[in-house]
Amino acid sequence: MIRITISETIWDACPELEVIALVAKVENREPDARLWEEIDRVTAEMRASMRLEEINAFLPIRATRQAYKRLGKDPNRYRPSAEALRRRVLRDLPLYRIDTLVDVINLVSLESGFSIGGFDADKIDGDLELGVGRAGEPYEAIGRGLLNIEGLPVYRDRQGGIGTPTSDEERTKIDLNTSRLLMIINGYSGREGMEEAVRSAAKLLRAYALAADFEAEKITASDRVNIII
Repeated sequence: MIRITISETIWDACPELEVIALVAKVENREPDARLWEEIDRVTAEMRASMRLEEINAFLPIRATRQAYKRLGKDPNRYRPSAEALRRRVLRDLPLYRIDTLVDVINLVSLESGFSIGGFDADKIDGDLELGVGRAGEPYEAIGRGLLNIEGLPVYRDRQGGIGTPTSDEERTKIDLNTSRLLMIINGYSGREGMEEAVRSAAKLLRAYALAADFEAEKITASDRVNIII
């Protein structure tokens, strides 16, 4: 299991934060038609039950936006990924079809409201620490190019940043050769819904990516606990 620590700066700004890290062996593949039937059902239900102006009131998204503000980042310019997904759905724009692992992560994020990092675990150099982005810190966001991560929560390995709630980094991104997945669920609103999200993720990964050998750990300000998946 990749060890994750969280800096005092993050705990001071976000004392309710709960993180769940999940590692599993997986078989990635091109987008799966059966999975997309599930995604299409969820997006249709969301369009029928939610309005665009209600997105930011949803607790996990609201709490992530508040964390950005406390750390000095404008969440309207650098939207958390879960918010961006919901906005895309409610604006009637199609979701991107990437690959099975990324599509699973996006589905869990869309349903739960948590911004979720997804990484090829074998590309990560050492352990991870969640800190705050610095001015001028290099970070090539997936599909976005260079991203100004100053003031964003950022996971770093020995080489630098790999993930923020806005976008993950190119260096450790998932591809069709990924055989070991690290998924990090970031609950800035606290524990509500977190274990449901990780169990939903595990169920989807078993069904569509033949996932096995799960390891999961929950990290809070007071302890860290292994979760049986």
